[in-house]
Amino acid sequence: MSGAAAEEPDRQPVRDLGTITAPVLVFGGPYSNLEAAAAMRRRAQELGIPADRVVCTGDVVAYCADPEPTVDLIRDWGVHVVMGNCEESLASAAADCGCGFAEDSTCAVLSESWYRYADAAVSPAARAWMAALPRRVTFRAGALRFGAIHGAVSAINRFVFPSTPWPEKSRELDAAGVDGVLAGHSGIPFTQIEGTRIWHNAGVIGMPANDGTPDGWYSVLVPGERGVVLSHHRLVYDANTAAARMREAGLPEGYTRALTTGLWPSLDVLPDAERRRTGQRLTLSDAL
Repeated sequence: MSGAAAEEPDRQPVRDLGTITAPVLVFGGPYSNLEAAAAMRRRAQELGIPADRVVCTGDVVAYCADPEPTVDLIRDWGVHVVMGNCEESLASAAADCGCGFAEDSTCAVLSESWYRYADAAVSPAARAWMAALPRRVTFRAGALRFGAIHGAVSAINRFVFPSTPWPEKSRELDAAGVDGVLAGHSGIPFTQIEGTRIWHNAGVIGMPANDGTPDGWYSVLVPGERGVVLSHHRLVYDANTAAARMREAGLPEGYTRALTTGLWPSLDVLPDAERRRTGQRLTLSDAL
């Protein structure tokens, strides 16, 4: 399995959306969770946000039971999708998910089962779509330039958490050439602001945020005359059905239970600060 995130050159394809003056919906990690993906699409429709103003930060396919149907839903929806490490691995027929888990960790061992399941289920057409995804999606909102990425610019599978030191985030912002990053991968929603610079993680919809609730997370970015407002929101969906689908498929029980308990099966990837917050219900307010 993959160990620490490897540095990679900044030669990544970028899709620029120009200037956006209306609300943008951001979410990450559908993770083969068809019920969550369908709920996210319905919520976008309820909010009146069209597909061309919706950005997914990658990992459409991962832990859950419906890899191909989830890809089909996302493609049919027509939203902007950033390449995640799972798309990168599946597109290249890699031997593992490239998630950045430490070798022989619980997460690495569990990933062998779900990645093998996903690899067998994903069609050549889906792999071709994954291979063509951009590694960054950029746009301007108000006076700020934003870049949606998966983990980091330096490494697609780098975990960046609230406790990650700001200088490290600042270097990634410099590398992206943006004022604000909209990130995924880590599974924990948060916003950090230093001056006029922003690191924002919308969270994921396909797994809970390790806060003891089954909810997924998404964000809405609203441009205004004086700047932007970034707000975090819970996505409530039918987690019981998603868990039942995983059990039917024989997928790892740890991740299956996580869908309904809201607790991750392993804390391997978490720094100490985030480990201490396990099971504590997240309360996130608007930012900027």
